[in-house]
Amino acid sequence: MNRGTFFCIDGHTCGNPVRLVTSAHPPLRGQSMSAKRQHFLQHYDWIRQALMFEPRGHDMMSGAFLYPPTTADGDAGILFIETSGCLPMCGHGTIGALTFALENGLLTPQDPHRVRLDTPAGRVDAHVRRSGDKVDAIKLYNVPAFLAFEQLTIEVPELGALSVDISFGGNFYIIVEPQANFAGIEHCNASFLLRYSPLIRDIVNAQVECIHPQDPTMRGASHVLWTGQPKHASSDAANAVFYGDKAIDRSPCGTGTSARMAQLYAQGRLPIGQAFVHESYIGSQFIGCIEAVTEIAGRTAIIPSIEGWARVTGHNSIVVDDDDPYAFGFQVL
Repeated sequence: MNRGTFFCIDGHTCGNPVRLVTSAHPPLRGQSMSAKRQHFLQHYDWIRQALMFEPRGHDMMSGAFLYPPTTADGDAGILFIETSGCLPMCGHGTIGALTFALENGLLTPQDPHRVRLDTPAGRVDAHVRRSGDKVDAIKLYNVPAFLAFEQLTIEVPELGALSVDISFGGNFYIIVEPQANFAGIEHCNASFLLRYSPLIRDIVNAQVECIHPQDPTMRGASHVLWTGQPKHASSDAANAVFYGDKAIDRSPCGTGTSARMAQLYAQGRLPIGQAFVHESYIGSQFIGCIEAVTEIAGRTAIIPSIEGWARVTGHNSIVVDDDDPYAFGFQVL
């Protein structure tokens, strides 16, 4: 039998949901968060499905568990759960989970203004801006990001030919910029993005193999990042990120912003040290920056930073009992 009660703090990061699970952590094996992620997927994925899918969640639901660190100098480890699976890294999820944990006294880092976080994708440093007990914003220094494939031409049914780039920012992103058969996100509605994103993702993954050179468990182009003109004069660019089966990120997407900056740097369109204000589909903003240039397995990469904020919306006690025919959730596609 699979059953239990999961206490959660619910909220959002710049509009996209975050559910920090604060109890009933499954015992995970492995010396790294990457290994623990694989153990969770093999033995405890029912927890993710129960907490993320309907009727306890929804298509955009995203969450996290905090664990003890897996490194000697770390403050915490994190496991991401969402409708699309267990991501190696999630920017908005990190900002939300750390905000909720710090404000509720669930995490005491060595430095109150810095959290050294072990993620499945690697070390992420979070710099915390506080006003007393309130967390105003968190700036993440993310894992190295790089452009993986450039100007890949694909043929999309009913839409026609598209040229796309694929970039890694913690996950692999298919980046679609305005061109002949796509005018930009300001000219299309959510139905358009939901219709064509799964097709594009399947076509791309059939043509190229996206595998991180240092960790083969990070593989496959999982997200589609559509670009266009921003709503606000203070934004430098806008995006709409598709993930899962039918989700559009309400936040500007932290790993997506990292991937976008890596693409722009590789193409000579964004210099080191310049602020990059990235806007979401609903108009919320992250502040990105290329902090430094590094190398991943002989490939040029960047160290990206992303700054954003999160707010708590409530505290939740979720019961999962396999006597319930919908204990492990469902989706209506």
